[in-house]
Amino acid sequence: MRDDTPAPPPTLADVAERAGVSRQTVSNAINNPDLLRPETLVRVQAAILELGYRPNRAARHLRTRASHLIGLRLSPAQEFTANAAMDRFVHALVEASREAGYHLLLFSGGPGKPDTTAADLVRGYDDLLRSTAVDAFIVTDTYLGNPQTRWLTDRHAPFVAFGRPWAEPDATHRWVDVDGAAGVALGVEHLVERGHERIAWIGWDHQSFISDDRRTGWARATAAAGRPVDGLEVAVPDTVDAGRSASAALLDRAGATALVCASDTLAIGALHTLADRGLRPGRDVAVVGFDDSQVAQVVPGGLTSVRQPLEQVAVALVRALEALLAREEYDGQGVLLTPTLAVRGSTGG
Repeated sequence: MRDDTPAPPPTLADVAERAGVSRQTVSNAINNPDLLRPETLVRVQAAILELGYRPNRAARHLRTRASHLIGLRLSPAQEFTANAAMDRFVHALVEASREAGYHLLLFSGGPGKPDTTAADLVRGYDDLLRSTAVDAFIVTDTYLGNPQTRWLTDRHAPFVAFGRPWAEPDATHRWVDVDGAAGVALGVEHLVERGHERIAWIGWDHQSFISDDRRTGWARATAAAGRPVDGLEVAVPDTVDAGRSASAALLDRAGATALVCASDTLAIGALHTLADRGLRPGRDVAVVGFDDSQVAQVVPGGLTSVRQPLEQVAVALVRALEALLAREEYDGQGVLLTPTLAVRGSTGG
């Protein structure tokens, strides 16, 4: 009768026997490789690879008080939108963390109800801090004015932020962000090169530092090109339906020839309006989105959209986290990355 019982995983002792060294030497090869002679380290590493040995993370945590886990709060998915940038960001962060020897621990951001309180927003952080389950956090929603960064700072919890400390000019934590104004300016400059005179802006109506930042890029670039702005902007909720109605109003009352949107969600709404009217994107009216979501890449003809360098963001965040945990000095300057423009059919590209 065949025994299908899986073989037990290799142990530290198995590696020591294969390499012909002590168990302490194997432990040093994993945790303090600088202590070993190069030839010994190579022999132990070869034995680890041959056996497929994986260190016991729980035991390592007990010894070093380091879990090598990074906590990331995951917000609820937004229905009826094209907001999928977080998926790409999380994947990039997993890869960057793995390269640095860390793993990502996702925890719930709550149900996302309108009556969500500040206590609800920090509950997951509090649970993980009390259990010492993670070494540090990455905070991603600073633009909403949420209390996480202040709460973590008050408790001396290590974290870095994806997003500038918009409302906290005296903040001292490390951060990485994308220059939204520069990205929108790229879109406007592209439209100017295409000969558009009346370039409208569709932004968000809720209080958002990110929306304000992106609008600044539109205002500056249109002014620099000598294009008008009066009556060519509107602020609406970040939904497809809102983008649809806003674009219709700008076409009717302002004679816009191009629409620059704060998100791909609003831009998809604008494309619906053009379809309803039998207008062709890129020929009759140009549309630019923001985030270069999967939707932007697959709609008929393609949606021109500002693409955030999320892979670079992930690497920069992990590097900032490593510097923080190593207690390296910080000059207070964050990292601001520049996006690119993915040109497709919606602007005649």
